[in-house]
Amino acid sequence: MIQIKRVYDPPENSEGEPILVERPWPRGMSKEKFKLNAWLKEAAPNTELRKWFSHDPAKWKEFQRRYRAELDSHPDAWQPIMTTAKKSKVTLLFSSHDATHNNVVALKEYLEN
Repeated sequence: MIQIKRVYDPPENSEGEPILVERPWPRGMSKEKFKLNAWLKEAAPNTELRKWFSHDPAKWKEFQRRYRAELDSHPDAWQPIMTTAKKSKVTLLFSSHDATHNNVVALKEYLEN
């Protein structure tokens, strides 16, 4: 089972293994205090795509298409998520304010298909 959650929300016991899927480290979060199973930078969209999208809902469909193409060409980047999900719950963490139009929403959909 794969869940998603904003990194700034308080942790819950039911969330399973937390995996951060962002290229930049989330602002204001201490690496020392933050408990993660993994930080998969390479599973996040490349910097050019991330900047182009800029969480603009009007670009959402095209962002998803381009991001899926990236994921198709780099299965080694997201395979650790699937490996972990076979053993336990996984919570993919994102830092965006927009909980509907972000890379983790697109990644979860991709992995579930």
